[in-house]
Amino acid sequence: MDRAQKEKLVEELGQIFESSGVVVVAHYEGMTVAQMQDLRGKMREVNGSVRVAKNTLAKIALEGKPSAKMADLLTGMTVLAYSEDPVAAAKVSEAYAKTNENFVILGGAMGGEVLDTAGVKAVASMPSREELIAQIVSCIGAPASNIAGAIGAPAQNIAGILSTIEDKAAA
Repeated sequence: MDRAQKEKLVEELGQIFESSGVVVVAHYEGMTVAQMQDLRGKMREVNGSVRVAKNTLAKIALEGKPSAKMADLLTGMTVLAYSEDPVAAAKVSEAYAKTNENFVILGGAMGGEVLDTAGVKAVASMPSREELIAQIVSCIGAPASNIAGAIGAPAQNIAGILSTIEDKAAA
């Protein structure tokens, strides 16, 4: 890899560290190519990515970034899992670590906050963006359906009373 390629890679990594909602750092020593492809596929499903990069280049890319303290995690064979959604990469990484003992989460970063292993687990347990949107929509929609039910209730009660009177008259 020549100097121009390294500079381009450092720039790409810097962009990842700045624009990602969460970055998870993990060891992947002993994983097969098939397992790594499986991890990449699962990350793609949640609009995330997996990147293997030299630790020295990643540390250079971290210089001056809010998550620069994450550089301490970059030792050994590390892989970066990241996504714009602040929860997606952590969820996939946590789930994958449970099924593959060669994938060991070291920590990560969420914005300027550096996370340890427990922090990544905590982020993974949070609801995703889509789940939060669904919860908010249901909270907004519930009062409207209650109002509609309250408005319709008197008319329904009157119809029920008239039906009862009609049945008594017919009997």
